[in-house]
Amino acid sequence: MAVHILDSLPADFPHGHFIGRAQSPDGPCVITIADGMLRDLSSVASTVSGALARRTLTGGTAIGPVEHGLPEGWHLLTPIDLHCIKASGVTFAVSAIERVIEERARGDAVRATAIRAQLEDKIGSGIRTVVPGSKAAAELKAVLIEEGMWSQYLEVAIGPDAEIFSKAPVLSAVGTGAPVGVRSDSIWNNPEPEVVLVCDAKGEVLGATLGNDVNLRDFEGRSALLLSKAKDNTASCAIGPFIRLFDNNFTIDDVRNADVELTIDGPEGYRLEGRNVMAEISRDPLDLVAQCMSEHHYPDGFVLFCGTLFAPTQDRDQPGAGFTHKVGDVVTIRSKRLGALTNTVMTSRDAPVWEVGIAAFARNLAERGLIDKM
Repeated sequence: MAVHILDSLPADFPHGHFIGRAQSPDGPCVITIADGMLRDLSSVASTVSGALARRTLTGGTAIGPVEHGLPEGWHLLTPIDLHCIKASGVTFAVSAIERVIEERARGDAVRATAIRAQLEDKIGSGIRTVVPGSKAAAELKAVLIEEGMWSQYLEVAIGPDAEIFSKAPVLSAVGTGAPVGVRSDSIWNNPEPEVVLVCDAKGEVLGATLGNDVNLRDFEGRSALLLSKAKDNTASCAIGPFIRLFDNNFTIDDVRNADVELTIDGPEGYRLEGRNVMAEISRDPLDLVAQCMSEHHYPDGFVLFCGTLFAPTQDRDQPGAGFTHKVGDVVTIRSKRLGALTNTVMTSRDAPVWEVGIAAFARNLAERGLIDKM
């Protein structure tokens, strides 16, 4: 899917600072946008990770006004490269309830409707009002255990420790315009529209972008131990279009107050709309970053999916079966200050093979004389 750069950027892009990546005929290039101008930064910083670590965000070669687009033969890539790709789950009350539903339905979408009504009535208001890790949360936990309503998902929703997991290998994410994949053997799955924080090795949040943390509800619902199989598949992680860097016009408060809109346009004329309202998150984004850092080290930096409250229950094919993807679905995730991430769904089995790993990436930079600019 060809995506023009202007269709990916927010309306106020002339007032922001952005960094990303594009595929040129010679290989991946680091590109920046500032004051409405597009530049190729590769000659001074050949990786986004290195550019952010060294704060090397100026210089390079001018490409031209953003309105003119990328040079012929270039296309956008995901804006990250050497970063570890991390994600946080069950960070909204709605997503917590939906994870419990998956668990109790054993991944069966048809059973989910009845269970949803029961759980919302019994635990919905409680987990919406408590601060995770607080005394009130501990008291609610005790009550739910007594009533036989406790779940491993509620533990991470209101307990002291957030769910932080590795979403995908380094360099495996896809960008806007690329196919996004779901496993060919999944029959209950959905996109997850999220804000993605971009951090350096010390855990400082430098900016944000959008992400689609594709999820297989049937796999994870059968067992939480299948989380990796539910989350990490070919093309199942989309991030983009650009990283918007923090400055006087865009701060962490814009992340806290962001609305992330989602549309799915199916090949049969089906349309689904949803929103992820960051103001309803149960843990502050900076708290999630601190838990991600914990006792880890990320020498090339990391990105962190913040989670979503979006969990579609709208029926698609038959009453009570809920939503699941079809090949050909066009998924657009959009936020006013971050732009738009657009991908078309196909199976992970049939998606383009991921071939440019760390070794191939480094060889390409060496052949172009850019390895010392990483």
